[in-house]
Amino acid sequence: MNSIVSQQLSVKAAATIWGRFLDLFPKKYPEAKVVLKMKDETMRGAGLSFQKAGYIKNIAEFSLSNPLDGKSLNKLDDEALLAHLTQIKGVGKWTVQMIMMFSLQRLDVFPEDDLGIQNAIKNLYGIESEKKQLKQDMQLIAQKWKPYRTIACMYLWKHKDNKPIK
Repeated sequence: MNSIVSQQLSVKAAATIWGRFLDLFPKKYPEAKVVLKMKDETMRGAGLSFQKAGYIKNIAEFSLSNPLDGKSLNKLDDEALLAHLTQIKGVGKWTVQMIMMFSLQRLDVFPEDDLGIQNAIKNLYGIESEKKQLKQDMQLIAQKWKPYRTIACMYLWKHKDNKPIK
């Protein structure tokens, strides 16, 4: 759910909205059955769009019949995990990659669709390509980082967030 909240937002904005969302629950944990009973307007009050509120409810619904705990998810390899979680409407490749990196702490994930990663690589490597060619160029560069592409991405995000000293 946290990855859904983070979609298309800055880290700071996502953290604020996620905190407000968790505050809606007595134990600060979004139990599936409680999420499903929650009104969309209540979720909007925490800062979620109607679309994200719907996606979060989709996750809650899915979780009632499919275990989503780390132990269960870690039994799946990356491809199987991607196929499993993208069955949920609103959960795409980027979202699953963020789960693999941050929740499951997998060391070799490369989210080539992440705008921050794209911008950092373009900046650091002087790449001017776009779209499909950019992703191909990025994949070639990232091959050198295997099996620690997640760690390389952490540095790329850090680089992107640092402002040059003038």
